[in-house]
Amino acid sequence: MTVRIRIALLAAILVVALAASVGFVWDVRQEQAADLAAAPAVSAGGDVAALRSQPHLVFRSTALGQGYGQVAVVPLSAPSGARAFTTISCERVYATPADAICLSADRGIVTTYKAQLLDASWAPARELPLTGLPSRARLSKDGSLVATTTFVFGDSYANPGQFSTRTVVTRTDGEVVGDIEKFTLVVDGKEITAADKNLWGVTFAGGDRFYATASSGGKTWLVDGNLSARTVTSVRGDVECPSLSPDGTRVAFKKHGDLPPGKWRLAVYDLRSGSETVLSETRSVDDQVEWLDDKTVIYGLPRQDESSASSDVWAVPADGTGEPRVLVGDAWSPAVIRG
Repeated sequence: MTVRIRIALLAAILVVALAASVGFVWDVRQEQAADLAAAPAVSAGGDVAALRSQPHLVFRSTALGQGYGQVAVVPLSAPSGARAFTTISCERVYATPADAICLSADRGIVTTYKAQLLDASWAPARELPLTGLPSRARLSKDGSLVATTTFVFGDSYANPGQFSTRTVVTRTDGEVVGDIEKFTLVVDGKEITAADKNLWGVTFAGGDRFYATASSGGKTWLVDGNLSARTVTSVRGDVECPSLSPDGTRVAFKKHGDLPPGKWRLAVYDLRSGSETVLSETRSVDDQVEWLDDKTVIYGLPRQDESSASSDVWAVPADGTGEPRVLVGDAWSPAVIRG
């Protein structure tokens, strides 16, 4: 067999393989479209602009059917009621009264991702840096800073040190502050320079301060960061995906403890007393929680039914009492806006 014939055969095989891949992707998309079209619609209603003028909840709708994946809005006074849909689709969304950040995916043979800053009318205002699979997004309370976290290697937080994230902080006027992994990390008074250093899950604390998760050597820490000084300093261990309370006194987070890999419990850390409260939610939560108010945290949980692709937003008291309850069904990535 000549070299020319071998090359021709290889080219033919590659063409057949590519055609099969395209056909598979097409079939999957057609099946997904059919499933979505056949699903019952959620209750929709209300005007987005009117809802944005009152305390409200922004989230990604995960109800199968029309509106799946789109950003929706409900009033805080009736979170389980009819939802008003925007025209924006996101994998992860977060919002303030002034703007919103949307991490989205365009799935095809090659999936691409982008981060868009949206103005108060949900119109795209600016594209922001994004590399990899969307994971976390946060805006500062005044809407001037945005943080995005993506996976650039691997696809879960289950084993710290065995994945890589990229967390970039950007000012919403377009100025890139930087990748916080490049900031100086100090743990128990010693600088950590190991190659497996990772930082993710930013929650802004006002001005140039923020909290985040740092990991190295299989350990995680809550860190207190400063954008101007480009430093992050450990506060305590076994903390992931922190979220600062509205009054700035506590941090809600997920902790691993002695649980199996990929499992976490929700807890709250008091920054003044140093005390920890484990919450009554006993299921594993892999999310960066949001505070509904100073007494309650909310978070997304996938449906436990393996046949369902949906999720719900749950609420639980932040003092360790009470029982978890569904706040918004068929929802994910909540953001609370009180004006």
